[in-house]
Amino acid sequence: MALLRRVLLPAVALTVGTLALSGCSGALLDLHAGSDPQHSSARITLSPVPTGKPVAPATPVVVSVRAGRLTDVVMTGPDGPVPGSLSVDGLTWTSTGGTLDYAAAYSVNAQAVDRTGLPTRLRGTIRTVAPSAFLGLSVTPREGATVGVGMPVRVDLDHRISTPAARAALEKRLSVTVDGEPVLGGWRWQSDDVLLYRPGVFWKGDATVSVSADLKGVRLAPGLWGRADVTSTFRTGPAMVSYVDMLTDQMRVTRDGVDIRTIPITTGKAGFETRIGTKVVMSKERTRVMDAATGGTLPTDPEYYRLEVEYAMRVTNSGEFLHAAPWSVRHQGHENVSHGCTGMSTADAAWLYANTRVGDVVVYTGGSRRLEPGNGITVWNVSWQRWKQYSALA
Repeated sequence: MALLRRVLLPAVALTVGTLALSGCSGALLDLHAGSDPQHSSARITLSPVPTGKPVAPATPVVVSVRAGRLTDVVMTGPDGPVPGSLSVDGLTWTSTGGTLDYAAAYSVNAQAVDRTGLPTRLRGTIRTVAPSAFLGLSVTPREGATVGVGMPVRVDLDHRISTPAARAALEKRLSVTVDGEPVLGGWRWQSDDVLLYRPGVFWKGDATVSVSADLKGVRLAPGLWGRADVTSTFRTGPAMVSYVDMLTDQMRVTRDGVDIRTIPITTGKAGFETRIGTKVVMSKERTRVMDAATGGTLPTDPEYYRLEVEYAMRVTNSGEFLHAAPWSVRHQGHENVSHGCTGMSTADAAWLYANTRVGDVVVYTGGSRRLEPGNGITVWNVSWQRWKQYSALA
């Protein structure tokens, strides 16, 4: 009796070339298969399968075999080999190493043997799409910045995205981590080309925040694709949160949850009440000229003023600042006499200015005039339960 010989097939390191996009015309897949004259029973298939259209660069390329085992797969594109991985059982090979390029063609050459060792092969060509428009974006805070724990993330797009499906497609490609770990947070579309992100609670102090947009090879809307992946990283400083009580005219300053200073202050008097709510320091100016006319007070009005102030820290678009107010020291801690700003002694203002970053939080209580949405950085005046509903994925 003749002995049946088992052929052991070696594992083969497989490489694949990068994918570039051709035009939107032409075959998706050109297949040429061949086998030994003894008719190998192994059959090699390539995915994506022919559809007559170019494929998205993010589509993984998979080579599979039935009734056999792959012995070699090489995928090559304009920039050379594309890496891939072979399954332990030798039945599938999958491209790895990121997405392919746009408007390019990639050749795939695969070989396999059946259970008796008879060979077969497949040669194919995969082409990728050539989009007419790409989405670009920018992230704030900028790369490398250090900000306070109240600063939200802002993403500005260079194309308008208005449909729920397209917005959801983009949000799925966005991610945020803190010190390398996922964070509970959510996106809100401020407009068709601006998104805001905030965590459920303030950022952790002294942390690294990374914002990633995995867009390369992804179709976001008809005719609009992601050009490249984007990652931007910034840091938070110590968790500086101050609490202004307009009934006691005191400001309690905390760092990482510990009280570090109490400052006598004065806030807005009747007719010029300071707004209550959670505010975020938007900018800092060592000196600033303040003119009551910017708030609608005419130069002929007895309440009109124009003067230069020191250590100005803006907290609203409408013109509320924390700043030095040496002219009202005798009122500070006892009475509200300002036109809406939070005044304090020059020494206290200098200390606060030196210890404050853009993005630090100031919480105002003790009044009746509420902070209007969008009058500064107002994301923290919305409950987390409500904020989650703003997402296109809600």
